[in-house]
Amino acid sequence: MKKALFFIIIGAMLAWAIYDFTMFGNDAAKQQNDTASSVASGESADVGLAVGQTAPDFTLETLGGEQASLSDFRGKPVFINFWATWCPPCRAEMPDMQKLYDNEDIEILAINLTDTEKSGDGVAAFVEEMGLTFPVLMDAEGEISSAYNVKAYPTSYMVDAEGKISHIAYGAMNYNVMVQEYEKMK
Repeated sequence: MKKALFFIIIGAMLAWAIYDFTMFGNDAAKQQNDTASSVASGESADVGLAVGQTAPDFTLETLGGEQASLSDFRGKPVFINFWATWCPPCRAEMPDMQKLYDNEDIEILAINLTDTEKSGDGVAAFVEEMGLTFPVLMDAEGEISSAYNVKAYPTSYMVDAEGKISHIAYGAMNYNVMVQEYEKMK
């Protein structure tokens, strides 16, 4: 009986490894195809989502109704944060993000996962309640969060002045970690 249970567990682990390898292989092939199409469309070959690659450009509407693009901030370090009002870790890191924005020479683009929210009005109320002054962008269709492969909330990308990704965080960061990663970009 113990041997049978052992072989069942080993078989399940092997099946999971094959599944995981198969899915990872598909993601790598997709990333290669995306890179190839970026090069064909005139974008640099180093555009991607890994540390050291150029962060993909995007344009979204701000909470105030204006258009903002990542490329608008080239020449300055940028903290890109994907978040939602219903996400407790997202809510917890917002005061630290505001403190970073107030104390350091960094731009923050807080991309709200608007397609997961009950309404845009709730986002505006949250921003006002928290006293946030950095740009809040609305990802109404979820296209940018998909393009940035956001699977956990919050997810943050630290992008240096040249547009290269210097740090990726899956989950909330505190102020000290934000400052440490910002200092590495200088």
